[in-house]
Amino acid sequence: MNRFRRLPVGDYWRQTRQRSSLAEVEDSIPLRVLVLALVILGTVATDIASETTFSFWAVPLSMVGAIWSHYRRRNANIPVKFCIAIGMLVALGAFFGRFIGEWNDTRLSLAELLIQLQVLHSYDTPRRKDLGYSIVIGLILLGVAATLSQTMAFAPVLLLFLGVALPTLVLDYRSRLGLKPSKKEKIAKKNSSSFNFKFLVVNFLVILGLGLGIFAVLPRVPGYQLRSFPVSAPIELKGPFTGRNINNPGYVRQGNSQGNGSGTGEGRTGEAGKIDNNFYYGFNSQMNQNLRGEMKPKVVMRVRSQAEGFWRVLAFDRYTGQGWEISRNDQVTTLKQLPWSYKISLDLPIITTPTKEVVQTYNVVSDLPNLIPTLSYPKEMYFPGPVIAVDTEGGLRSPVQLSEGMTYTVLSEVPYRDRTLLGKASTKYPRNIKNYYLQIPPEINDKVRQKTEAILANYNHERVSRTEDTRTLDSAYEKALYLAQYLKQNYSVPENPLGLPYLDQKEDLVESFLFKNQGGYADHFSTVLTVMLRSIGIPARLVAGFAPGEFNPFTGMYVVRNTDAYAMTEVYFPKYGWFSFDPIPNHPLIPPSIEEDRTFSVLRQFWNWVAGWLPSPVTGLLNNVFGAIFSWFVRAIAWFLALFSQGWVGVFTALIVGTTTAFLGWLGWVQWRKWLNLRWLKKLPPMESLYQQMLQWTAEKGLGKHPAQTPLEYAQVSYQNHPQATAVVIDEICQAYVSWRYGGNSPNWKQLQQRWQTVKKTAKTRQNQKSTV
Repeated sequence: MNRFRRLPVGDYWRQTRQRSSLAEVEDSIPLRVLVLALVILGTVATDIASETTFSFWAVPLSMVGAIWSHYRRRNANIPVKFCIAIGMLVALGAFFGRFIGEWNDTRLSLAELLIQLQVLHSYDTPRRKDLGYSIVIGLILLGVAATLSQTMAFAPVLLLFLGVALPTLVLDYRSRLGLKPSKKEKIAKKNSSSFNFKFLVVNFLVILGLGLGIFAVLPRVPGYQLRSFPVSAPIELKGPFTGRNINNPGYVRQGNSQGNGSGTGEGRTGEAGKIDNNFYYGFNSQMNQNLRGEMKPKVVMRVRSQAEGFWRVLAFDRYTGQGWEISRNDQVTTLKQLPWSYKISLDLPIITTPTKEVVQTYNVVSDLPNLIPTLSYPKEMYFPGPVIAVDTEGGLRSPVQLSEGMTYTVLSEVPYRDRTLLGKASTKYPRNIKNYYLQIPPEINDKVRQKTEAILANYNHERVSRTEDTRTLDSAYEKALYLAQYLKQNYSVPENPLGLPYLDQKEDLVESFLFKNQGGYADHFSTVLTVMLRSIGIPARLVAGFAPGEFNPFTGMYVVRNTDAYAMTEVYFPKYGWFSFDPIPNHPLIPPSIEEDRTFSVLRQFWNWVAGWLPSPVTGLLNNVFGAIFSWFVRAIAWFLALFSQGWVGVFTALIVGTTTAFLGWLGWVQWRKWLNLRWLKKLPPMESLYQQMLQWTAEKGLGKHPAQTPLEYAQVSYQNHPQATAVVIDEICQAYVSWRYGGNSPNWKQLQQRWQTVKKTAKTRQNQKSTV
């Protein structure tokens, strides 16, 4: 070993090791503390978004590593680096082990790997660039948390991260420049800080305001362009799965308190007539509408969807007089996953109406029945269970209850709702449709039909007084629309949830609603509409599910509560399929679907919030002004496009108009930018303004400053790209700027400005002489 040290190679190795251990050592304790704070915030944000506990072990270990690394920053630490490398390989192996079971959504596994690597890295951060790696890791962890976040709990951490990041970047940039605290800062304790807190606060507010503004006007376009969808961990199925039973925790069988039966309409406590206050009573093979009560609101799931819609759960085909049931509950089809993926393919019915593919990801927050909510007409499902079941009404069933934390993704082919096409739909229904969706108890059939026909006949009488209304009730679609609207306007929901009397054993719900109570509960409206349509030969069924819920523009998710569950009517149209109608008061007549545009949803919500504070006349005036501008803009575009259909003259006219408009727009844009630039330069401090003018002038010459270069580095490079006299002035301006900006000195900027003007005049004269020659 001593011989090796005497060799030239040994001397070179020893010198290199000593030199590398002292190169670029970072001594700033505030910078190290702030970088550690960023990493901790990124870890905590990941924990909050994903509901994990990484911070319990990662934060204290990172703090210990940061302290140890500071005290050992001037040592080679070869054994420690070797152990760190081994630890990183172990972490990578553990990641691949988790990857096998969670390959369909690896965000959390990648975040855990990154946290493990950062903890190991924190024990080896002697240099400024090592701290820079930690800054980037903190930013990446925050980005991962943003993709995992489903609530607004992530927002405070994001603001705190921004507040810490600003002084961190200031200290990092000062370190890159090699600046040290001035003598005044060392003498006076009150000035010992390197920060201008007023500058940081102003920048924080400006960045926050710009970020929120960009977020508000940014269009929300459909995502999920990749065909890899979020799915939770696989479910182990115990025993065979037939799909016939519906497991609703809100129901119990007689003598069974585990909530795993089909239910009889009794509450969880077994008390007849009362509904469970946590679970919707309609999610079952039978629906007893003679129950009374109300649910306590709680969030049950969060949905990320390309389009708003009714999250359909199940449908009923047989009316029992006081509720509904699925008559063919034992006729279910089981579908299995593909052996190499979570994908389950479903058969779509043959319909001729245009459709749109909509991707939805459901995150279950609270336990639900083993019924799987989806948009209508699902074609692909990425589900953690190995098998699902499909009933005759298009409802999907899981082998287990949907428990808290479950995630699954659905691809649906949602049909467009074309009123014209549906109005022309045939009334020749297939036999299987007539056999199951026209059923009515014979005791009320005639009475309900007469009432329904009288309502429709009265429509023609009302239309006489509204000459502008040319619609007729010749089609099944228009009849369904009118009857739904009629129920909304002429019947009411009782204010007291328990105020409606119970029905006798032989009393019919629809008959009591129409002729006795003049109303009922929300789901009663849908039952009445369904039976009324059946009475006049229009196939209909009752469908239960969740309303879209409250859209959170910051998370992009629909927050769905148990109180959003309700039932409405589905009507069948030959060749076009089933379409929903909502007769419940205060609900939209047509449920939200793919026709709803969420592109500028945040801007719309912001305007609604602002309009709520303004007086009605002002709101009306602004709506009229913006409406007129938008209308004029649309008409101008329509006129321009119409020119192309007017022959060659129209085409040439359109080209001339387009070219002229583009040129004037470009010219206006250039002048606008020049005016903004001059205004901006006037507002800057004199030294800052001179420095920016110099950068803009050199950029126009094609020799601008690279973003990665510091002012002093750029000054050194300028000697290679500019004449000696010009480079000297650039160097002096850069030196004065750095001294003023980071050292607190006051340079003679007026003299520098005069010298810079001389340089510009000389360069302009030289350019004119070259052009003359």
